[in-house]
Amino acid sequence: MKRTLITLALALSAAAPAMADLALAKSKNCMACHAVDKKLVGPSFKDVAAKYASQKDATDKLAAKILKGGGGVWGPLPMPANPAVNDAESKALAAWVLQQK
Repeated sequence: MKRTLITLALALSAAAPAMADLALAKSKNCMACHAVDKKLVGPSFKDVAAKYASQKDATDKLAAKILKGGGGVWGPLPMPANPAVNDAESKALAAWVLQQK
């Protein structure tokens, strides 16, 4: 019984950051244009993760795009800056997006 509770606690703690960052993405309006596994207005988070998987500075690049916006990478429609997101949140969101493989 004790081992089962420890296993359950470890599983829940591992899932907590992923769910927290999904909640952050929802609260910062990221999900208005993006989804985890399908293209909406912008690319899916899984597609973004795949595109940047081999880049060592991907977290910093994506965090900057979240803060300042960007364009030309996924087509003609630019991604607007997100003034509701601070530096720490942009890094957390970028790291979470890169885990969506």
